[in-house]
Formats: sequence, C-alpha cells, structure tokens
Amino acid sequence: MDAEVLESSVVDEALLLRLLRRAGRLVARPALECLELLLDPDTPAPARLTVLAALTYLLVPLDLIPDFIPAAGFSDDLVALTALLSICGRHRSEAIRQRAQRRLDRWFPLGR
Repeated sequence: MDAEVLESSVVDEALLLRLLRRAGRLVARPALECLELLLDPDTPAPARLTVLAALTYLLVPLDLIPDFIPAAGFSDDLVALTALLSICGRHRSEAIRQRAQRRLDRWFPLGR
C-alpha cells in the first residue's frame, strides 16, 4: 500500500499558519509573562532568583534525576515547573500581563 502525498493546493496554508500562530501564542504567553516578571523593577529579588533558578534548571540538559528513568525522571522537572508557576502566579501584576500581551501580539500576530 502506497502512502498518498497531498499536494500543497490541498492544504490550506493560511489556515495552517493561523493554527501554528495560535499554538505558539498558548506556549509563549506564560514564558513572556515570566520574562516580564524578571524585567519588572518591582519584582522582589528572591522571586527573580527563584524564577531564574527554575528556568535554568528546566533549560539545562543536566538533571538531578535523568529523564529516561520511568516515572521518576520528570519529577525533578515537575518540582521546578511548580515553583516557577507558583512564583509567577504570586508576583504577576496586571502591568506585567499587559506588557507580555503586547509582546505576544507583536511576536505572534493573529492577522488573517
């Protein structure tokens, strides 16, 4: 049985681009809010340090518990993510949300 390859005329590329932008916006929003939290001069230093530590831990490929270990592998990442979401939730102001939204609209325009 041969796989059928779709012609590019069959795929609505404008629709696909809109879907990708929406998906990007969903992923980017919390990240941009964390960025704005770090840049905000009113954010307390301990909160900034916790956000930086959690982001660094999540982005650096070395883990305390390697990810390939079943069930336990992602538990350390979950702790870092929980700390990050908790701190961001506690210190995120309306001004931070608005700045993140403006940056999101510039980087991921919904357009057509």
